[in-house]
Amino acid sequence: MAQLIFSLDIFIVYVALPDIGADLGFSDQTLQWVVSAYVVFAGGFLLLGGRAADLLGRRRIFVLALAVYALSSLAGGLATSPAVIIAARAIQGIGGALLLPSTLSLIGTLFEEGPKRNRALAVWGGAGASGLTVGSLLGGVLTQSFGWPAVFFVNVPLAGICAIAALAVVPRDQPSTERRRFDLPGALTVTAGATLLVFVLVQGPEVGWTQPIILAAGAAAVILLALFAIIESRSRDPLMPFRLFRNRSLVVGVSVTGLYMGTFGALPYFMTMLLQNVFQFSALETGLAFLVPSVAIATGTQLGERLVGRIGTRATLLGGFVVGVAGTIAFALAFDHQSGFAATVPGIVVLSLGQGVVWTGMWIAAATGVAGEEQGVANGLASTSLNLGNAIGLAVLIAVANAAVTGQTGAALRAAVADGGSLAVLLTAAGMLIGALVSLTLPRKVAAAAAANPAPASAVHS
Repeated sequence: MAQLIFSLDIFIVYVALPDIGADLGFSDQTLQWVVSAYVVFAGGFLLLGGRAADLLGRRRIFVLALAVYALSSLAGGLATSPAVIIAARAIQGIGGALLLPSTLSLIGTLFEEGPKRNRALAVWGGAGASGLTVGSLLGGVLTQSFGWPAVFFVNVPLAGICAIAALAVVPRDQPSTERRRFDLPGALTVTAGATLLVFVLVQGPEVGWTQPIILAAGAAAVILLALFAIIESRSRDPLMPFRLFRNRSLVVGVSVTGLYMGTFGALPYFMTMLLQNVFQFSALETGLAFLVPSVAIATGTQLGERLVGRIGTRATLLGGFVVGVAGTIAFALAFDHQSGFAATVPGIVVLSLGQGVVWTGMWIAAATGVAGEEQGVANGLASTSLNLGNAIGLAVLIAVANAAVTGQTGAALRAAVADGGSLAVLLTAAGMLIGALVSLTLPRKVAAAAAANPAPASAVHS
């Protein structure tokens, strides 16, 4: 349910953006901050959220994250000015940064490594795919029926119910048997550095890469992240222990999550552009069209869990990426303003199946061989890669797609949007091929052991 809320919140706001902008007086240049504020702060706080779950208690951080979600959603729905709603979205992003890694670390510690954990991750992934459809559909229905504040208010009871259920169902956090120090210098430098880095990646395409604010933020991000690396190398109890990078399964998992979001994760944007700007679908029709990839992705997540058990994580990831490439090429070839939605369906179904398979497989890889007390920081690392991959991928792909649009109108504009989108989608297929090659570096022994010989959640494999 937490993953459904997390995924729903990402997509539900998109449909309401025009109404929010008109009602609160946003300009075209500032409206995007309703989305960007969430992305920037979620990306910056993910690693901190993961480590907080390890040190302060996974259930405790999980419930805290849901409370932050509920309160910030309430504030967003009550907002009467752009500043208030942007602040609410930023706090929602912090809630998301606490929620995602704490959810994953709970799965990593409550379910032993192997089939049980793989099944839990498949269910979790299916819930996320459902959020894509529910968010798109619910956003259109709520905005049309009750106004844009409803897309924020709906999160309040959902997050509240989930928090109460967690207190009743999830086991209490066990008291720590060893004294651990919180790496405050490391937390401050990585959070500030990652936040600025995501800001640069999100705002660079909007305001221009050579603008002083982008150059200054980029330089500060590099300095802060370099300082973080120095602090971690000298800390007795680091926020991100560098020994984790000796776990090749984790390194591959983290790498694949970034490539996944820069490729598969960018496709919903271009599908939305195709449906609304080329095929001229309404918001509700677009939401209904997203039922197709959502069902296919959810199916793929379940298939991925079964494949890992039979052929191992390495082969599963490789197969998922290959299927994704085939489907993505078919989807790109159907990007034609003179065709219709039906022509895109075969490619969407195939690529979405591959997407679901990769989604489950990459989280299994990222959690394999990680000690229970470090599941939070490992998942925070993978989640940060996920967020950065999406920001980098979209920045590059949108720039490529927009290069084909040069002020046309009417049918010519629709054709240009289709051509630019087709090229961007083909580039995602090339990125998926890189993902397939990275998957081949996953150790065969580790992949086989995780599938056939499940180990306790606290075990560490070299």
